[in-house]
Amino acid sequence: MQITFLGTGTSQGVPIIGCHCPVCRSVDYRDKRLRVAVHVQVAGKSIVIDSGPDFRQQMLRERIEQLDALVFTHEHKDHTAGLDDIRSYNFRQQRDMPLYAEPRVLAQLQQEFAYIFAENKYPGVPRVKTIPITSDTEAFLVEGVPFQPIRALHYRLPVLGYRIGDFTYITDANYLTEAALAQVRGSRVIVLNALRHEKHISHFSLPEALELLTDLAPEQAYLTHISHQLGMHHEVEATLPDFVRLAYDGLQIVV
Repeated sequence: MQITFLGTGTSQGVPIIGCHCPVCRSVDYRDKRLRVAVHVQVAGKSIVIDSGPDFRQQMLRERIEQLDALVFTHEHKDHTAGLDDIRSYNFRQQRDMPLYAEPRVLAQLQQEFAYIFAENKYPGVPRVKTIPITSDTEAFLVEGVPFQPIRALHYRLPVLGYRIGDFTYITDANYLTEAALAQVRGSRVIVLNALRHEKHISHFSLPEALELLTDLAPEQAYLTHISHQLGMHHEVEATLPDFVRLAYDGLQIVV
């Protein structure tokens, strides 16, 4: 399984419009962060988790010419706003795009992208097939690939992380139940959000993420959904435990 980090930034990305802090002015390519998403290549399938506002740019940058499915963690715009750009895959592959999400998230997509779901569609709009995720404990198949949902809370909003084999991906969270943690344990590689050093209302801080990862003890962990408040990539990474690294846009790992 190959994982590509399409984006590792928070909802505003890095740099932030109008900000002149050292991180936003950094010339290190690892400090340039698009909105958070990952591409999973496994069992001959090409799957993306979340299509944020930078989806088109990310897919072009990584030269991803095949897309078999989109899986959503939750309904916030920085995770869904790029949905319209699946049209290129519709045209290329001549099939509807499967969208996997909880019913609440699918309902939000139907509201925000009403033209996609209209009874009388305008020619050329995206073509989708919605598949509801109806359990937050039972695994489901994404085009034949087993996905184990991991329930988390994003402040008070229920969101999903996913475990695919030995790889677990959790973003936009600041609380996991013991049952959810039990589902994560044993993962060889874990990706977890770490927004900044200070405590935040809806995201793990760096200290909180490191405490959780130390308890879960994967072989390797990567931090994502990073804001400019965390600091310069090379400076922060130098302070991390040996098994933890900051993810960056374009990073590829094999699990």
